[in-house]
Amino acid sequence: MMKSNNNMKYIVCEKPGEFILKEKKAPIKKANEALLKIKKVGVCGTDLHAYSGNQAYFTYPRILGHELASEILEIGKNSQGIKIGDKVVVMPYISCGKCIACRKGKTNCCININVLGVHGDGGMQEQIAVPIDILLLANQLTYDEISIVEPLAIGAHALRRANVKRDEIITVVGCGPIGIGIMKLAQIVGAKVIAIDINEQRLEYAQKKMGIDYIVKAGHNAVKEVSEITGGELCDAVFDASGNKFALETCPDYMSHGGRFILVGLSKGDLVYRHPKIHAKEMTLMCSRNATRKDFEYVISVLNQFPTAAFITHNVPFTEMIENFDSWLKPETGVIKATIDF
Repeated sequence: MMKSNNNMKYIVCEKPGEFILKEKKAPIKKANEALLKIKKVGVCGTDLHAYSGNQAYFTYPRILGHELASEILEIGKNSQGIKIGDKVVVMPYISCGKCIACRKGKTNCCININVLGVHGDGGMQEQIAVPIDILLLANQLTYDEISIVEPLAIGAHALRRANVKRDEIITVVGCGPIGIGIMKLAQIVGAKVIAIDINEQRLEYAQKKMGIDYIVKAGHNAVKEVSEITGGELCDAVFDASGNKFALETCPDYMSHGGRFILVGLSKGDLVYRHPKIHAKEMTLMCSRNATRKDFEYVISVLNQFPTAAFITHNVPFTEMIENFDSWLKPETGVIKATIDF
């Protein structure tokens, strides 16, 4: 077992477009913290945006990584009974516990939220010290499964916000990892799913590898195709997981009267909707941000029904991450979820 006073390797994004593999002293845990050995890190859209230089409210240098699979190296007595050697999921959102959102149980949108790998350094390092209260015991899961709990929890939160039920028909726009997660978790609930994307390779992946019910290519025929699939009634709920302005503004066209529209993807600019059109449908519009402990616990409980091996499309050791990262930005690479072994 590695000791906390040893040197360790880490990967830092020094500035947009530049990763450097470095070495530093391993952290020493404080009271109410645990020292973790990072085993695997999932690469998120946030990491891709930070590397590309278009992540909002971001400063450099920064150690990225918030989709973490880890093992306990050091921990004190705790209410969860987590001990040395246990596998844990890390909830990377550190909330204040005091603001109006936290008091209402909405820690996912804490006013003072601090996200590992975004507002502070993340898990692309061999060891990290984190608060014990953001850990969940996960000895029953593989490290591959643990590394995808966080992005799936985002999907679970969106589905819970929308209260998706068995036999409903939903559309998910965007076949990236968050969108695919929403789709599969919706199927586990018993909903029927229509996947929409402009990328035919991703649509084929969604149908053939992930078993999504229907695929529709984004474009001028998309609404007609969704209407045909749904017998003219359109969808009970529509989720945008693309963050694309055009997609976000056209999503209500796929929604039934009395339906729900859930914004999961994030766009930087203004969105415009024709009021009579959305008013006539009495549209419920809601945003979905991050996830809560309840969402993490739910994902852990259903991961045995999720096709993890098909979801993780690319994997490299951390010593090879830097040379591979640029390729993960290219759609033709076919990346859905890339992971890094430490």
